[in-house]
Order: sequence, then structure tokens, then C-alpha cells
Amino acid sequence: MEKNELILLLKQSNQEAFTTLYKEHWKQVYNFSRLYLTSQTIAEEVVQEVFIKVWESRDFIREDENFKGLLFIITRNLIFNMHRKNLNEDFYKMTVLAAMESSYDIEEEIEAKNLGEYIDRLIGELPPRRREIFNLSRKGNKTYKEIAELLDISEKTVENQIGEALKYLRKNMVMLSFFL
Repeated sequence: MEKNELILLLKQSNQEAFTTLYKEHWKQVYNFSRLYLTSQTIAEEVVQEVFIKVWESRDFIREDENFKGLLFIITRNLIFNMHRKNLNEDFYKMTVLAAMESSYDIEEEIEAKNLGEYIDRLIGELPPRRREIFNLSRKGNKTYKEIAELLDISEKTVENQIGEALKYLRKNMVMLSFFL
């Protein structure tokens, strides 16, 4: 079924259309959230909250707009507000999310797919061991302890490597925003 048809059905409160959209997009929302959230549980909560907001605002979604872009905007705003509540000023300085105004439509500049490809390319530029640790954490959904045991390194090393990887990604995402 075409995306536009699914959106039209969603606007009519069709739960099957909502479920289909959820199944097609939850992993993208989750992976995007994990770039900015170290907790797997919190990232999962963000995914749930994003789709709750989609359901609650279904009457206002336009079928001719890019649905992935809408998901990224909602996700960005949720993460932004979550960190604002925690008063984590470093987050504001380090992320492209904080640099964007809430009305900024990321899809006007770069398609969500291209953003994902850009992030994957940045991950590919990490030193091999750091990339391996980062991928085990974010794509493999492994805890720091599990990674440490698997690679026979300390949890502190895992934490440091993840921190360095995130710092690199955030720096380059901010640099990307200057070109948009």
C-alpha cells in the first residue's frame, strides 16, 4: 500500500494503517534516538512517545508531506525537551538538534534516508575498534557490560569509546547543519 494511502487511512483513525506505519518506521526512530540517548530504555520510551504523538495528531498530518521527516521532527523535539528538562547545557552545545529551531523542517534540506546514510558514513569513519564498540551498543543493543565481556576490555573503556564516538558524531552533525 502506498504511503499516502496509509496516511489517509490513519487520518480516518484506522488502527491497521497506524500499526503498519509503526512497523515500517519504529527502528529508524529508535536508531536516531540512540544517537542522542545512551539509555536503550529511554530510547524505546521516545519511540513510543513519538508514535503516540503521531496518533494524537493524525488529523493534522498531510498525506503529501514526507512522513519520515515528520517522525524526525517529533523525535528531535521530544529529545530536545527531555534534555531541556534535565538542564544538560552540554547537550545544547553539542547537537544539531538543539541548533535547529522547532519550526525547521529537516526534510526541506536533506531526506531522512540521506541523513541515515550520512550518519552511517560517519560511523564508518570511526577507528575500527571504536566503530565495533559503537555498533555493538547501538545496532547490537548490547550493554556496556556485555560489550566489555565480549571484547575482553573494561566497562570504562567501552564507556570512553562510546563517548568519543558520540562526540565525533555530534561534532560532524553540527558541521552538517552549517552547510544546510
